[in-house]
Amino acid sequence: MRLRVLSLVVLAGLLAQAAMAAETIPLPQQRPDAGTPDSGTPNTATPNAATPDAGEPDASRFGTTTHIDKPIQNTLPQPATMTPPSADAVNPDRFGAKQPDAAYGAFQRGLYKTAYNLAMDRAKNGDPAAETLVAEILSRGLGVPLNPAEAGKWYALAAEQGVPEAQFQYALMLLDGRYVKKDEKGAFALMQASAEAGNRLAQFNFAQLLVQQDPGDDGLVKAAVYYERAAATGLADAQYAMAQLYANGVGGKPHDDAQARLLLAQAARQNYDTAQIDLAAWMIEGRGGGRDLKSGFAWMKRAAEGGNVAAQNRLAKLYMGGIGTDPDLILAGAWYIVARRAGLIDPRMDDFLQGLDDDQTKQALQKANRLR
Repeated sequence: MRLRVLSLVVLAGLLAQAAMAAETIPLPQQRPDAGTPDSGTPNTATPNAATPDAGEPDASRFGTTTHIDKPIQNTLPQPATMTPPSADAVNPDRFGAKQPDAAYGAFQRGLYKTAYNLAMDRAKNGDPAAETLVAEILSRGLGVPLNPAEAGKWYALAAEQGVPEAQFQYALMLLDGRYVKKDEKGAFALMQASAEAGNRLAQFNFAQLLVQQDPGDDGLVKAAVYYERAAATGLADAQYAMAQLYANGVGGKPHDDAQARLLLAQAARQNYDTAQIDLAAWMIEGRGGGRDLKSGFAWMKRAAEGGNVAAQNRLAKLYMGGIGTDPDLILAGAWYIVARRAGLIDPRMDDFLQGLDDDQTKQALQKANRLR
C-alpha cells in the first residue's frame, strides 16, 4: 500500500491568509474533495459555503469570487500522485542508478515473486537498487503479502545509500509514523535530499514541508523554488500550486493571471479535477485570458464526469442558466441529484429541484441514474 503524500490543502490555506492580508484577488479553490492529510500535516478546515444568491444565474456565480457549494464532510485526502504506477510504467531509475537487472526485468513482466526472490538475494548483499525494489514489492503486496513495516526497513537501507526514490518513500513513512517510528526532522532531511536529487514528488512535498515550517510569504518563497522544479517536470499538483502563487502574487511571484491560467490548463489536461474546475470558472469569467463559455462548460463537464462532486453541482448550474450550453432543466436537475446523493447540499439547487414539475423530476431522476 502506497503512503499518501502531503495535500495541497496546506498551501491553499496559507495562500488564503496571504491573499486576505495583501489583496482582494480571489484565491483559486482548493480541491473540493481534499481533506485532512494523514501524513502529519496540520489540519486545515474547509471554508464555509457562502449563501446562494437568489435570481437567475450569471457567469460570476460559477467563478472563484462566489462559492456556493457546501463541502462534503469527512472527505478523504488526496495523494500527489493520482494512482500508483503500473508495473510496466515504472521507471527503472526509481530504483537507483544501478538497475537490478534480471530482478527488474521480472518486475516489468509482472513476475513479482520471481523479481522479489532475485532482488532479495542482492539486497541481502547491500545492493541499494535491489533493496529499493524489494521495498517497492513489499509496500504494494505484489506477489508477496503486503508488509509495509518490512518495506520500511529496506527503504531505510536504500535511503542511507542515497537512492532518491527510497529517500522519498522512507521520508513519507517517517512522517506517517504507522510502520516506523515517527521522525519529522529525519523526514525533512530525507525529503530535501530526494528533492535535490531530482525526484519530482519529493520536490513537491518538500515545498509543502517548507510551507508548513514557515507559514508566511518567506516560506512560500522558499517553497516556490521546489514547486517550480516539480511543475517543470509536468507534475499536476505542482502546476496547480504555482498557479495559486501567480494568481495571488505571493511566494516571490508577480500577480499574473495569464500565467496562472496557463498553469491551470496544464494541470487540467492531466485530469487534475480542481484545476479543471478553476480553469472552467476562469474561462467563464474571462480571467487571465479571453472569455470562453463553451470551453469553460466543457472543462466543468469533464471534471463532473470524472466524479468531482463540486463540479457536478456547478455543472448543474451551468445547465440551469444556459451558460456555455443550451439551457436544460432536466440535465441541471440530474447533475444536482448526482451531487446531492454524494452528500453535497446546496439550498438554492434544492429549491430549483423542488420547482420542477412531476414529469421533469421523473426525467431528471432517470438521467441521474444513468450518470452514476
